[in-house]
Amino acid sequence: MAEPLVPFAPPVRLAALLARRELGLRLVAGDPDAELHWVHTSEMADPYPYLLGGELLLTAGVQLADPERFVARAAEAGAAALGFGVTPVYDTVPGALAAACARHRLPLVEVEPGTTFAAVARAVWRLMADARLHELRRVTDAQRALAAAAARPGPVPAVLRVLAARLGGRAALYAPDGTEYAAAGRGLAPREAAALGRLVAVVAGEERRPSSAADTTGGPDGVRLAAYGLGTGPEGLTLGLALARHGESDQRIAETAMVLLSLLTAPHQGAAEAARSAALVRLLLGARPEEAAPLLGEAPWTVVHARAGDAQAPPPALGTPLVDAGEGTVRALLPAGREVAPQPGWTLGVSAPAGPGELAAADAQAARALRRAEAARTGLARHRAGGLDALVDPAEADAHARALLGPLLGRPALVETLRVWLSLHGGWDRTATALGVHRNTVRQRIARCAALLDADLEDAGTRMELWFALRRL
Repeated sequence: MAEPLVPFAPPVRLAALLARRELGLRLVAGDPDAELHWVHTSEMADPYPYLLGGELLLTAGVQLADPERFVARAAEAGAAALGFGVTPVYDTVPGALAAACARHRLPLVEVEPGTTFAAVARAVWRLMADARLHELRRVTDAQRALAAAAARPGPVPAVLRVLAARLGGRAALYAPDGTEYAAAGRGLAPREAAALGRLVAVVAGEERRPSSAADTTGGPDGVRLAAYGLGTGPEGLTLGLALARHGESDQRIAETAMVLLSLLTAPHQGAAEAARSAALVRLLLGARPEEAAPLLGEAPWTVVHARAGDAQAPPPALGTPLVDAGEGTVRALLPAGREVAPQPGWTLGVSAPAGPGELAAADAQAARALRRAEAARTGLARHRAGGLDALVDPAEADAHARALLGPLLGRPALVETLRVWLSLHGGWDRTATALGVHRNTVRQRIARCAALLDADLEDAGTRMELWFALRRL
């Protein structure tokens, strides 16, 4: 069976969908605890080429000549469940189809005539959105609890206790020789303790490579074990976890705890590193950027966004330890006096110098500059400041911008599309590339902007005025 390519949102259980009484779904065969990752509709005789795995596959059986082969191919592709519509081709679920689903352990759901496939899909997306919101709240609450624990007396045990409670398992720190340094949570069975000890030994090796390792005991539904190296060098501690849950949100909670414990247990920090650690902890505890910024170095700072064009490109040498390597994009904060030069294999966007209260705006500037650089296929683009902005009173300029762009406020997609389109001189393809959307989407959004603003976007004077206003947002 294929391994499902799961999306960012958490899956929902089939039982939750069956509980939606307005749909009138009935489980004919299989396990109601099957996890649904998305919905796909197909009337092909062989659905295999069109499935990624994890789907609720909906069909009315238009080409159901061979139920056994149809079910076998769907199960082989990794479908999570089969929803069968009993109209317009069939009046009831064919017995051969139910028997095949039972043999292949593919849950089978009857979709009554009054329920459309679109209604079923919409219900799944709503359940996934609700589950995603629940997970985000859970992560946020856990991060706050961990940050508060880091500020208590005896912060290391406090963080471990919170981590173990939030993950429903055990959290322990191990010394370089493998002995337990501090722990919290439930005890481990001998088999679990031995398996976790082996993971810790792998991470705590002389070169501390790899920096993390994971395993699962008792099959895919068993206890998840993980080990993370804290700090660098052979003297660093290792965080060992035994988790009853091991979803994406649990990984984020564990990563937050790993950062805090790395800061709290660092044996030898230089003055600059200690100051950065203090700034991070203050921000995690809710301090304003202006309060933590002096610990990071001399202002003003420059924000840089970088994205690799070559997967084999070495890390960008930006000359600062204040780097966040996120999903696909590297963000860096450069103290005053640091120059930014093109980096081989990377595309860079550079903000204007910013003070403590302007870092969020500088981050947005760097993101826009990066998109402009990618659209123009150049290695580096900088935020453009000055010009007309320096000739107009800032308060008056801001008021004018809000009045002019009022119909677009509250519609961030339209504002950003108009901004990028104007910056690229009305180029449809380059704007689509910069925004990562289809060129027809760009055309529709620009037409919508023109209608809402009641403006002729082909007029150079109108474009200039709008560009000036957009720079004030």
